[in-house]
Amino acid sequence: MGTPTLSLWAVLVVTLLLGGLWAPCVVSRQPNFIVILADDVGWGDLGANWAETKETPHLDELAAEGTRFVDFHSAASTCSPSRASLLTGRLGLRNGVTHNFAITSLGGLPLNETTLAEVLREAGYTTGAVGKWHLGHHGRHHPNSRGFDFYFGIPYSHDMGCTDSPGYNLPPCPPCPRHGTAARVARKDCYTEVALPLMENVTIIQQPVELGSLARRYVEEAARFIQRASDSGRPFFLYLALAHMHVPLSPPLPPSPGRGVYGASLREMDELVGRIKELADSLGKGSTLLWFTGDNGPWAQKCELAGRLGPFVGAWQRQRGGSSAKQTTWEGGHRVPALVYWPGRVPAGRTSRALLSVLDIFPTLVALAGAALPPNRSFDGLDVSPVLFGWSDVGHKV
Repeated sequence: MGTPTLSLWAVLVVTLLLGGLWAPCVVSRQPNFIVILADDVGWGDLGANWAETKETPHLDELAAEGTRFVDFHSAASTCSPSRASLLTGRLGLRNGVTHNFAITSLGGLPLNETTLAEVLREAGYTTGAVGKWHLGHHGRHHPNSRGFDFYFGIPYSHDMGCTDSPGYNLPPCPPCPRHGTAARVARKDCYTEVALPLMENVTIIQQPVELGSLARRYVEEAARFIQRASDSGRPFFLYLALAHMHVPLSPPLPPSPGRGVYGASLREMDELVGRIKELADSLGKGSTLLWFTGDNGPWAQKCELAGRLGPFVGAWQRQRGGSSAKQTTWEGGHRVPALVYWPGRVPAGRTSRALLSVLDIFPTLVALAGAALPPNRSFDGLDVSPVLFGWSDVGHKV
């Protein structure tokens, strides 16, 4: 008589474990991933981080409904190395990207590096990149050759090339000549010899790009990609690399009281993120992880056209020609805002002080997708899913 009772008890225990205690670890299907990378955003540009900031209601809502990470760092204090590290999980000294690529650069992220998009595509994901690439734009360095099924955006920063009407900048740059090949004034801070292209996959669809509509087009293309992926029934990975907040675009919104053009551009970015969150929720809450962060700190040399550092130091040798914030290893150069939103999985309204990095995005998403890291190489990032889920607050030691 004892054996049946024992068997029933064993079945009950297993059922409870599978249905209850282990439930948070089990994902019924591969989740969708949206990684939003802001350009040159300051830690203090989020109202959730810095009370003086009033232009980010959607990002603040994202923080309230997800988890905010306040000790989160980029992998470098400039664009290309930071982006290379996000997509490889490896520091520049390993992946070979230790400087920014330019219009004239022939190379890019080394071809022997495996990107996050390549790993996820192999695991069954539809992959898309929308926005600024800045990891090489010739031949096999193009996003379509680095694991992305779809690409829409500009190949490098939007101040690297003349445009229809120039974005706000210090010093200001002239727009592209409107007729013929009128003489252009060469200046160190302006790229006037090439008109900035907008690309869809490998095709240039607009040159020079119309900066005033770029944010709207990014949202439209992101929405189309998400819809196509949803219709296919496959999980998707969307890498949305914004032009904001690198020297502001030509914002359609009126200047923000007290913060002028930069504040208007910040509001525009905030609304863009809010729209992406709506798209993610429309797929069914809990099916999509959204991770927002920045590539490095604000470009403080741009004065009122740069973001807020918050409480962090970002000045270095200004009197000797050095930069400030961005491009330095002071905290203002690499401590960036970070929010993770995944309803039902990532705790809402939580603030984590775990020491994390953009390097962690690669191994974490790979693990959550049920995929394996590429073998025979060292990674600098960690699978920090226990921190995301609120089970731990321990990240990197240094």
